[in-house]
Amino acid sequence: MKLNLKVWRQASSKVKGEFQEIKAEGISEHSSFLEMLDVVNEKLEAEGKSPIAFDHDCREGICGACSLMINGCAHGPDRGTTTCQLHMRHFKDGETIVIEPWRAKAFPVVKDLVVDRSAFDRVIQSGGYVSVSTGGVPDANAILVAKDNADKSFNAAACIGCGACVAQCKNASAQLFVSAKITHLNLLPQGQPEAKTRVLNMVEQMDKEGFGACTNTGDCEAVCPKEIKMNHIHFMNRSFIKAMFSKDK
Repeated sequence: MKLNLKVWRQASSKVKGEFQEIKAEGISEHSSFLEMLDVVNEKLEAEGKSPIAFDHDCREGICGACSLMINGCAHGPDRGTTTCQLHMRHFKDGETIVIEPWRAKAFPVVKDLVVDRSAFDRVIQSGGYVSVSTGGVPDANAILVAKDNADKSFNAAACIGCGACVAQCKNASAQLFVSAKITHLNLLPQGQPEAKTRVLNMVEQMDKEGFGACTNTGDCEAVCPKEIKMNHIHFMNRSFIKAMFSKDK
């Protein structure tokens, strides 16, 4: 395959970036998107040019590090996948592919296609954990959990924190990510002692980081590689209102 790439190049967050046109040749349709970029980088390095900086780690769709906007879509055109799971057979020979980093105030560009997503870490640090002493590891059936709650919590726990929801949202909202983390813990017995403070602290930190508001367009759910549902946002909003009315009692 031969492809025409329009790649965002930016040396650092302190300088202005621009799109650079790069030819990709000899690309196998069976290779992944990141493998295609590896081939391009080998060519650039052989020519004495700076390779394209992009994030990756497991390349198994688990870590979410491979955060790229491809033709205006977070993680590319294939639904329910991360960039590293996207294969080149989804594109046509000779096609032009636009590759950008996540676009959000809270995700400043580090270099080229790499962004700083530590804002998510700070949101988690504000309440996305259980700090109560649980003692030794209990038997699996020692703490009963309603099946409906267990299913919803398990679905929310699948979130890998890649930031696709933020990148795709026109408001750069992080509510799908934050609500998934809140739902995951607040529906379980272990998360109940801190349920109120968790939702209050995490929502407050989310706002401090500069993420936008949710306007229910559903773009976040559409591009989520783990197909996290927007009903978690509804759960978070209800929990937040209840916590606000009861925090002084």
